[in-house]
This record gives sequence, C-alpha cells and structure tokens, in this order.
Amino acid sequence: MPSFRALPAFFLSILLAGFLQLAGAQDFVAVPALSSHVIDQAQMLEEQQRRALDQVLVDYEIRTGSQIAVLLISSTAPEAIEQYGIRVADAWKLGRKGIDDGVILIVAKANPKALRRLRIEAGRGVQGSLTDAKSKRILEDVIAPHFRQNDYYGGLAAGVSALTSLLDEEHLPAAEKAKQASAQEDGGWIELIAVVLFLAVFFGVILFVRRRPRNNLNNNDWGHTAGVIIGSILSDAVQNRGSRSGGFSSGGFGGGSGSSSGGGFSGGGGGFDGGGASGDW
Repeated sequence: MPSFRALPAFFLSILLAGFLQLAGAQDFVAVPALSSHVIDQAQMLEEQQRRALDQVLVDYEIRTGSQIAVLLISSTAPEAIEQYGIRVADAWKLGRKGIDDGVILIVAKANPKALRRLRIEAGRGVQGSLTDAKSKRILEDVIAPHFRQNDYYGGLAAGVSALTSLLDEEHLPAAEKAKQASAQEDGGWIELIAVVLFLAVFFGVILFVRRRPRNNLNNNDWGHTAGVIIGSILSDAVQNRGSRSGGFSSGGFGGGSGSSSGGGFSGGGGGFDGGGASGDW
C-alpha cells in the first residue's frame, strides 16, 4: 500500500496506464461485421471460390444448425491472433444459444510468425469432438500444406471438410429448418399417395362406365375428359411436392458459383471460452 504522500503519483500512474491501454485499443484491428459465412478482406480467394465455399457453409447450417464462419484478414497486429479471435467470437456469437455449436476459422495472412497466422475458435458445445489437439492437427496437417503451395482455396476447402466431419460426430440437436423440411417432405409423400389412390378409384369408375355406354354419352368424350382431369391432378401434385422439398444442394467444393443465402447472416447467440488452437504455415 503506498504512503499518503505517494497517493497522487500512484493514482496518476493508474490513470496513465488506463489512458495508454485505451489509446492502444484504438489501434487494434476492427472486427468486421458478420455479413456472410466467408469474409475475405485479404483477397485470398477468387470471388467464385468465395461463393462456393460460402454456399457449402450455408448448406451445412441449414442441414445441422451449426454455424461455421471463415475470416480472412491481412493482419491482427498488434494483437496476437488468439486475442483477436476472442474479440471476433464475442462480437459474432456464432452457434445456437444454449448449444454453443459455432466455429470460426481465422487466417491472418500477413501476421509475423510470433503472432500466428491461423486460428480455430471452437464453441463450448463442440469441444468434445473438436478438441484443441484436433484443431491444431487441422491447421498444421490439413490447411498448412496447401497454404505453403499458395493454394488457399484448397486449404480452406480441406479445413472446412475436416471441421464438418468432426462436428457431425458431436450428435447435436437437429436444426429447426431441417425438421421443418423433413415434416414437409413427409406431408408431400402422403399427399402424393392420396392422389394416386384417388386416381385409381377414378380410373376404375371410368372403365366401368366405358363398358356400359349410354345413348346420351360418347365413350371418346369420357376418355378425353378423364385424361385431362388425371393429367391436371398429377401435375399439381408433382409441383406441390417439388415446392415443398425446397431444393438446397448438399454442398461440395465444385467449381460452380453457388447461390448464397441471400437473407443475411447473423450469429445465434452461441458462447465461446477460448477453446481452439493456433498455427502457421
């Protein structure tokens, strides 16, 4: 405890330290707004590659509910990538609230080796399968070999594939969108079966009538009318089932441009606690 005479100098040193810390914080690299699953501020990817990778992560979120994002920046200096990753995780809040199944892959292309250039931030809910050791292995054994050949897209594609494979082992709660799609798909099949049964009965009645013609009814007219009705019902049933199925692709890293989610992207309130790993190439 400082003496009474030293108190002014003591408080002055605290204020000075706080001021310097605040001034230093103003020089920190800003966390970008979460606008898509792949944010490339370092221009490491061609736009077609970025869209393709983004679409894979969009489809994965739709299928599982888990959120994975890739952030490519030039540098985190003066912060190490670990401190910057914490700020990104706090700002984005990836993953479902209470499930905490978010993952962030950060690449700081121009960082010096002392600050590290690769980082995986793993949400609390996925650390059972995506352990620190496995995160380190993905960075060093899966991503880094591609990056050393300047194959950034290949490294990111392989890294994302490894991440999704590990997250699938976690057996997390199913995504709400996937549940709804499954229920709609089941409803579509039931509707189609009902239509087929109705048509079978309808066609049986037509055959019965054709075998017992009446004077005021022409058999050809019956056949033509039946054909029109059957064709119309089948067409409506197929179109309704197709519209219910939604039709998003299962992903993959092909060269196609892919279509992004379009509706914006935001975190689900997931939590992080610093789990993950850092690496270099």
